Amino acid sequence: MKKDDALSRRPQELELKLALPACDPAELEKKLARMPGLARRKPSHLQLHNTYYDTPEQTLRRKRVALRLRRVGSDAKPEWLQTLKMGGTGNSALSQRGEWETSVPGAQLALPALEATPWIDIDPDGDLFRKLAPCFVTSFDRTSWAVRKPGGSIVEVSLDVGQIVVEGKSIPICELELELLAGQPSALFGLARQIARSIAVMPETRSKAERGYALAEDSLDRPLRAQPPPLHAKMVPAEAAQCVLREMFCQFTANLNTLRHSNAPEVLHQARVGWRRFRSACRLFKPVLDADTVPSWEPLKTLLTLVGELRDLDVARTETLPKFADAYTAGNVRREEKWQALNQALTQSADVQRKAICYALEVPSVGAALLGITQWLEELPQQKESGKALDALDMSFRRWARRCIARLHKQLKGALHDADTLEGQHQARILAKRTRYGIEALKPLLNRQRTKRWYRQATDLQTNIGMARDLVQANLLVVKVEADHELAEFLRGVAVGQERSN
Repeated sequence: MKKDDALSRRPQELELKLALPACDPAELEKKLARMPGLARRKPSHLQLHNTYYDTPEQTLRRKRVALRLRRVGSDAKPEWLQTLKMGGTGNSALSQRGEWETSVPGAQLALPALEATPWIDIDPDGDLFRKLAPCFVTSFDRTSWAVRKPGGSIVEVSLDVGQIVVEGKSIPICELELELLAGQPSALFGLARQIARSIAVMPETRSKAERGYALAEDSLDRPLRAQPPPLHAKMVPAEAAQCVLREMFCQFTANLNTLRHSNAPEVLHQARVGWRRFRSACRLFKPVLDADTVPSWEPLKTLLTLVGELRDLDVARTETLPKFADAYTAGNVRREEKWQALNQALTQSADVQRKAICYALEVPSVGAALLGITQWLEELPQQKESGKALDALDMSFRRWARRCIARLHKQLKGALHDADTLEGQHQARILAKRTRYGIEALKPLLNRQRTKRWYRQATDLQTNIGMARDLVQANLLVVKVEADHELAEFLRGVAVGQERSN
């Protein structure tokens, strides 16, 4: 990249990506233009058409590389920019990547424009470049404001509205990108918090390119499952806490974003799992976290309640109750009608609950809370360590991790002595989950043989207690939707019978 190229971009891009659940483009632009940070600043307007390239084997995607050709402006007077992006964490709305952008003569990729970039390390002989072909397109209108903050920071706020297109399929784009042009990353979050006071936002962990690939392979609605990051013994606890908590929070928010356009029960389930893993890990790492910096989760209370209630409905109608359908109906037409009526009532309740979750995501305080957690996670390694954290640093991270899991296992064993009541079983199940989540998070540092046994015990206990709890919960839901009395009595009898057999 030539230094005197006026259109060349600096090689580091730092941006905060935010989805906009309540997407009304015209209204959003008006709200943004009235905000204190953006008011009286003249916005710029661009039409951007981007074609992304990769090999048929998606070599660039696997290397976390994106190469695009961007047309700026109209068909009559286009400008062409070629951009190479590399790296990025992939599990945070705050993305830091290498970026090399250069003007090119026309609507063709230009190998010479990549000479002064890391492309030479990826493709030293040009074979990869010759295999590149268009794989998807993003086309959107961008409205941008340049905001100068006290202290010299400059942030570009961009509202992008348009679509991603691949092979006749398309999905909408409606999001904010806050890019740091100068200054400190805290300026991004400061401005984002101002926006989140009046506009509903959601941390967006997937780039447009990642969503383009997902659209191409029909995996947009695929739930994001746990992907614990690789830890190593030389990490300091705060660094490890950031890696673990960021992955778990990503699982939560990514599935919430998917839930806005997916009715799949597993997406909802993985969102709930992500939050429970996150809460469990916060407790696990509590000795090494500065309690004064932990953001409030109170604004998420209603959303989390709705998620839990919908999960109960999904489990009841798709997992628990279908096991007993044949035993109840026994080929009887009248009973089959009653069973179908119950299914319909539970499905309708689930649909209402799912809409309520989408409405909850459009409440600005929810997005502001999620944004606050995102910032907290990004700043974890720089936070002042508590006295307990300093004590923890007196031992190796591996030793600290093993002690944490041993303590959890001991607590679980103690809880089993009081598991004769429903409340006791509930507490034992919670500790079983915490033990399982803790072992999954710290697995690379633990004694393999011992923790394998503890993990199996915790998983079996969680499953067995969970099945009994699910049947009790299903019965409560059957009563709540006012199912036929005879059917409700049948299911109550099943629950009593299983409780006695246990």
